[in-house]
Amino acid sequence: MGEQRKDDRKIVGKRGEDLAESYLIDHHYRIVARNWRCRSGEVDIIAEMDHKLIFVEVRTRRPSCRFGTAIESVDYRKQMKVREIAQVYMHRYQKYGISVQFDVITVELGDGQQEPKIVHIQGAF
Repeated sequence: MGEQRKDDRKIVGKRGEDLAESYLIDHHYRIVARNWRCRSGEVDIIAEMDHKLIFVEVRTRRPSCRFGTAIESVDYRKQMKVREIAQVYMHRYQKYGISVQFDVITVELGDGQQEPKIVHIQGAF
């Protein structure tokens, strides 16, 4: 993959995460962390609402959908990876006994004329 395409994907991904974060804030979630990393990997957003810790995977797509839909890209392997990262986070910050939820937010970017389409799937896995 060329450097230009890799950089472009990062820009698109960051744009999607920015939109997802704004969406969550607008819906009264408290953002705890963004792009939280450990040896196991990274989770896009960690939020809190109603005494529940929510780990959010954000998937962003352009209008072309050449590679399938955003939700299709959160496969079983990715779900297990996010769960593993959540366990590390909970252990590191001693978040024992708190409810946990795994959400997916898909962001379909508009073509410049259209607003991005945001879909929030609560309890996705």
